[in-house]
Amino acid sequence: MPTYEYQCLVCNYKFEALQSIKEKPKTKCPKCGQKLKKLISSTAGFIFKGSGFYATDYKKPPKPEASHKAPACPKAKQGCTGCL
Repeated sequence: MPTYEYQCLVCNYKFEALQSIKEKPKTKCPKCGQKLKKLISSTAGFIFKGSGFYATDYKKPPKPEASHKAPACPKAKQGCTGCL
């Protein structure tokens, strides 16, 4: 369940609430009973697989190089460098 942060608009009391995603946001301050605003939280949930390093777990293997590339211009075999 995610943790949400709230702040009272009147007394500025800040608190966190562990709530289900389907649960409605809180509207009343537990200290003074006035209106609340939901704060943008800087915490996020991460799921790491394996050791958690990009280079070992998520990076795609390099594509194999072509053994030979066809020349871009048919005259390149004859020494023409006009297309390069």
